[in-house]
Amino acid sequence: MTDRGVERSDGRGQGPGPWWAGLGTWGAVALIVFGGLGAVWISLRLPGTPQEPASGYYGAARVVAIGLVIVGGALLNRRRARSAATGESAGAEHD
Repeated sequence: MTDRGVERSDGRGQGPGPWWAGLGTWGAVALIVFGGLGAVWISLRLPGTPQEPASGYYGAARVVAIGLVIVGGALLNRRRARSAATGESAGAEHD
């Protein structure tokens, strides 16, 4: 079978982004806090704790990890924007 008759386009059908894509910095901080509260909830064996604590800790750790990645990305973007603005203003002074 050849791909001669198949038309390709650059606009691939991309589905909606992940649920955490639009949270922003404060949403990421909230995820970290909720994940920490979930871990404390599991360690105290409060109502709703799973029978196997490892699965609960795993879920809480995933929520915290997603929050940390979002916060890290936001901080890196902020740092890049500052360095770009500083570079542009320094370049304008030397011209």
